Amino acid sequence: MGVEQELINRSGSKCELCGDTDNLSVYAVTPSDETADQSILVCQTCKTQLEDPSKIDPSHWHCLNDSMWSEVDAVKVVAYRMLHQLKAEGWPQDLLDMIYLEDDVKAWADAGLSDDSEDSIVHKDSNGVTLNAGDTVVLIKDLDVKGAGFTAKRGTAVRKIALTDNPEQIEGRVEGQRIVILTKFVKKS
Repeated sequence: MGVEQELINRSGSKCELCGDTDNLSVYAVTPSDETADQSILVCQTCKTQLEDPSKIDPSHWHCLNDSMWSEVDAVKVVAYRMLHQLKAEGWPQDLLDMIYLEDDVKAWADAGLSDDSEDSIVHKDSNGVTLNAGDTVVLIKDLDVKGAGFTAKRGTAVRKIALTDNPEQIEGRVEGQRIVILTKFVKKS
């Protein structure tokens, strides 16, 4: 049985990302050995956007809310990578916070991410300590949160921070709200 037939059987003749049934083809998830375990069946819409980031339509990718829970590692890897590409939209970050990948699958997913974004930007806290995504920080000053109508109090722990494209800012949840925080007002705990 060929790879395409294995993928058709596995997916039930549907795109493994969005569920479409038209114009299906094999998409090898790099780095790949071209086997069914390292490939997925995708529709033409998904394939075009996966292969050409300039054609990405963020509204199409709301389907990742379902496909990121697939039991197929290759599907989870593509969902993870696409969510990373779409982080600027806001909603993908919530899904990234929820997605779970085994260590080897996460390494595979990370291998396909472009290295030019967060790796070249170094975020440092008020003491000059390097911050990493997922760290816990503590606020060192009361901060008025504009638009949310509350003050984030000094000493508040912010867990599982996300790094931004700006080295002077991080994102985190305070009182259930996702907010942007200046790194000069936090210290790593």
